Amino acid sequence: MTDFKRRTLILNSGKQIKLFGNSLAIGKSLQIGEGYAPNIFSCSEQLQQAKATTDVSKTTQENKPPGEQPPKKTIVNMINPYQLTEADIFEIADYNIRLWLDLKDNIRRYGVNNPRVFNRDASL
Repeated sequence: MTDFKRRTLILNSGKQIKLFGNSLAIGKSLQIGEGYAPNIFSCSEQLQQAKATTDVSKTTQENKPPGEQPPKKTIVNMINPYQLTEADIFEIADYNIRLWLDLKDNIRRYGVNNPRVFNRDASL
């Protein structure tokens, strides 16, 4: 099964496609490329220094050995600038699934060396 590890798409044939980003995209013209900007629906993780506790039984910053860092906490922020609903996201997923299925149908019909595979009217 195809896998995606360390920004590399690994195919069953053994071929590996190194990507600059972390996703693949398909356009209305059925051309495949990299989707660089996760700017519609995504999440971001940030490490944030945990707040110091007020428990006096714990060691204070001054008593900690040199080089010991305070604990860090991972904060996950959801990015949804268009305020998409579940139904909206399902609709986008269905649209992209349809494009991928259309690409597969066209390749079966025309082969990988025929430009008719692509929706030429959509590539303008």
